[in-house]
Amino acid sequence: MLTAEIIAIGSELLTPDRADTNSLWLTEKLNAIGIEVKLKTIVGDDDARLEETIKDALRRSRVVITTGGLGPTEDDITRKIAARAMSRRLVLNEAVLDALREKFMRWGRKMPEINTRQAMIIEGAEVLDNPHGSAPGMYLEHEGRSVILLPGPPREMRPMYETHVSARLMAKAGDVRVARRVLRVSGLGESAVDERIAPVYTQYKNPQTTILFNRSEIEIHLTAQGKSEQEAELLLDGLAGQIEERLGDAIFAFRGEQMEEIIGLRLAVNGFTLAVAESCTGGLIAERLTEVPGSSTYFMEGVVTYSNDAKVRLLGVPSDLIAEYGAVSAPVAEAMAEGVRERAGTDFGLSVTGIAGPGGGTEDKPVGLVYIALSDDAHTEHRKLLLPGDRQLIRWRASQAALDLLRRRLI
Repeated sequence: MLTAEIIAIGSELLTPDRADTNSLWLTEKLNAIGIEVKLKTIVGDDDARLEETIKDALRRSRVVITTGGLGPTEDDITRKIAARAMSRRLVLNEAVLDALREKFMRWGRKMPEINTRQAMIIEGAEVLDNPHGSAPGMYLEHEGRSVILLPGPPREMRPMYETHVSARLMAKAGDVRVARRVLRVSGLGESAVDERIAPVYTQYKNPQTTILFNRSEIEIHLTAQGKSEQEAELLLDGLAGQIEERLGDAIFAFRGEQMEEIIGLRLAVNGFTLAVAESCTGGLIAERLTEVPGSSTYFMEGVVTYSNDAKVRLLGVPSDLIAEYGAVSAPVAEAMAEGVRERAGTDFGLSVTGIAGPGGGTEDKPVGLVYIALSDDAHTEHRKLLLPGDRQLIRWRASQAALDLLRRRLI
């Protein structure tokens, strides 16, 4: 299988304020055509370190892609250092220079002389046109390696790759295609999931299985190789089906969908409507639901009742119920769910109340104690949870548990 490395260039990518999204996007595209990304590296604007990184990549991988560092300023060093790493010269390309001047004229500006640097092309490289910016890319073959230099801004890099690079690399990749799938699991821990499905997935070398834990769920990543995309997908279907037999309705997504997407689909297909009453999550459930396009067909209303007075005034929760059991309790959670459903006139009412911390907990009601409740016209139920994590994690996990309670009712 053809292997690749991606080198993201720019000191700004080594700060806490900027993320290297290009490598993620390129990895997805390369994997789809049967090229395995073995290494991603972020290098600052440092001549020696970048030269060393490029030379190492050329020794290891058949495809080397760089992003960034093709601008006109002194710290845009990719052209210079890539040429040095391959012992090639930089040559002024008059056609590229003329095209740059024309671009600036179309933009209503005179080209600064500093942009002449962008017309310096590595000897033997093919110029990749950039209609979305001033930095041309380059493609060259070097000692059996494909070397591709792409600009850093995604709006320039992505169309350049799709237009000039993808088809060439697909031809080099041959007849290997890769398909990936993500199954999402709720209500089980990582070890419990592995215990159930290991007897299945360990029988396979293709597809390969990886189990990951994120902030509120387990992800099962499946990767298959085939002579065609259809063959790889069929391999995934077979293994995913066996995993589903082992995990049942704990699996809520088979192609990486988020919980709110699954909820929205089930509500929409059945013609059901939903209203939400939130306390400790502060509107997070409503935010997640309304992130899904078309949610207005099933999500009618969300109420944040943070104070006891709001619970009484907006949801009709009896004040003596709060006095007797406290705002964080099963009876209050159920009253919230019933109250929001009745006032909104929806099929379902979903509620959450809890202590997200870091303060406010007691021995009887510690930080992380959350009650969720779900009500329809025939039944109201609740769940008591003791969630680990900081304030943000507790709020997110509470929202996930509440949505999962609804999902299981819809099933």
